[in-house]
Amino acid sequence: MTFDTLAAKAPWGAGFNQRQAEAAADVMRSGRAGLATKTDLDPLRTDMRGNLYRALWIQTGVIAGTAAAAMKFL
Repeated sequence: MTFDTLAAKAPWGAGFNQRQAEAAADVMRSGRAGLATKTDLDPLRTDMRGNLYRALWIQTGVIAGTAAAAMKFL
């Protein structure tokens, strides 16, 4: 993930001195280092989607089986 270090000029213009603005930019840059990206989340999304479809098929089978069993009693 990229971080615009030139954005440090905004706090500088808002009353921070240059050292404070650069420190704020460093904190923002280091704080974003551990964030997940879309690339990190794509395999999880695929896995979750597969689990969801699997659960839906199981539920469909249970409902169909229950309906078939109920029809025997009618």
